[in-house]
Amino acid sequence: MNENTELVARTEQNVERVNRLPLTVPVVDIFENDHEILLHADMPGVAKEDISVDIDNGKMTLSGTRQLHLTGAATWREFADTEFRRVFSVPQSIDIDKVHAELKDGVLRLHLPKSEAAKPRQIEIKVG
Repeated sequence: MNENTELVARTEQNVERVNRLPLTVPVVDIFENDHEILLHADMPGVAKEDISVDIDNGKMTLSGTRQLHLTGAATWREFADTEFRRVFSVPQSIDIDKVHAELKDGVLRLHLPKSEAAKPRQIEIKVG
């Protein structure tokens, strides 16, 4: 064996194998009105306990893991375990303390209320 072959063989033996789930970017719809930004994220098969929404330094990270518990031998498989992850910029006008979410039929609905200062106001004009 020459020196290059030994190096490759040694390197392959010392590689740590990590089983990572495939990463899927959830499809989202975003709506905005005077009071909030509403985000719908498609995360089929993910349980509420396996979803995380983190807001930090102007970034919001949505993540969730779908793990299927199947029995029997699979003859055909197109639907597998996966990790959903997507990162968004969050405007300063969001009232982070009032953010809330709900999960229904595989769709995460995330309500991002606007702070009072960011809401549109009607200015009264006085005659004078």
